[in-house]
Amino acid sequence: MDERSPHPLFEPAPSDAHDAEDAIEDLFTAYAGGFDDFDAAAIAACFAFPVTIWQAGRGNVFADEAELTENIEALLAVFEREEIVHSTYRTIEAAGDGASAFAVLDWRQEREDGEAALEFRCRYALVRIEPERDADGPVWRIAFAVND
Repeated sequence: MDERSPHPLFEPAPSDAHDAEDAIEDLFTAYAGGFDDFDAAAIAACFAFPVTIWQAGRGNVFADEAELTENIEALLAVFEREEIVHSTYRTIEAAGDGASAFAVLDWRQEREDGEAALEFRCRYALVRIEPERDADGPVWRIAFAVND
C-alpha cells in the first residue's frame, strides 16, 4: 500500500493550527460577550450568511444580518425578562483546518446571583471567510448551529 503524506497545502502548519484555535476561541468569547452586553449587532457579527440555526426541533434560515439581528433582539428581550446577565461556555470538542471547523460547546447562562437560568449544548459548523468589513485577513464565523 502506498503511504503518502497529505499535500502540504492541505495540512496546516502547527502555528497555523494554533492561530486557528485562538481565532475560534476569540469568536466564541466575542459571541458570549455580545450576550453579556445585550449587543445584538455584536452577536450577529459572529455569523456568516446565510446561516441556519436549529433549536427545539426546528430549523430557521437567516438570509442576512438584518434578519438575524431581529431574532437576536427578541431573544435578548427574553433574557432581560428572565434576568439572564452572564454567559459562559466550555469547549467540549473542536476540529478543523483550512476553511472549515466544527465545535461543540456547553453553555451556561446565569442570573445576577450566579444561578443557572439555562444550560445547554450547541454544535457549530464554522467557516473561515474574507470579511466584508475591515480586517487583517480571513475570519471565523458561525455558518450553522444546532442547540440541544
